[in-house]
Amino acid sequence: MRNITVNTGTIETYFADIRKIAKKIDHNKPIQPEFTLTFEDPGDMFAVMTPVRLALFRAAKAQLSSISALAQRLGRDRSTVKKDVDVLVAAGLLDIEEVPLPGHGRQKFVKVMADRIQLHAVVT
Repeated sequence: MRNITVNTGTIETYFADIRKIAKKIDHNKPIQPEFTLTFEDPGDMFAVMTPVRLALFRAAKAQLSSISALAQRLGRDRSTVKKDVDVLVAAGLLDIEEVPLPGHGRQKFVKVMADRIQLHAVVT
C-alpha cells in the first residue's frame, strides 16, 4: 500500500513540486511513488476530510467490510455511510472491490487505498 498526503496548496506550489520531480529525473535520482490530494481552499479539504469520514477510513482499514457492515460497526445509517464512501472513493482514498461469493453472486467490499493519510493544511 501507499501513503496518501492530503494538503492545501496553490497551482504555483503544484508546479514547484513538479519541477522538483523533474530535476530528480534529470539527475537520474530515484523517484518514490506518491499520491497527493491537494485542495486550494482549506475549507474544501475539511469538507471532504470530515471526522466521520476519517472514522470510516479507520474502520475500513481495520477490516475488509461491506458498506452495511461498516454502517453497523460505526452505528450510522447505511445510506449516509454509502454517500461518505462515494466521496472518499472519488478522492482516491477508498475503493470498492467486488468479491465472488461461494455458490451465488458477488458482494462489494470497501478497500482502503493507503496505509495512512497525512493531513496538512495551511491557512493564510
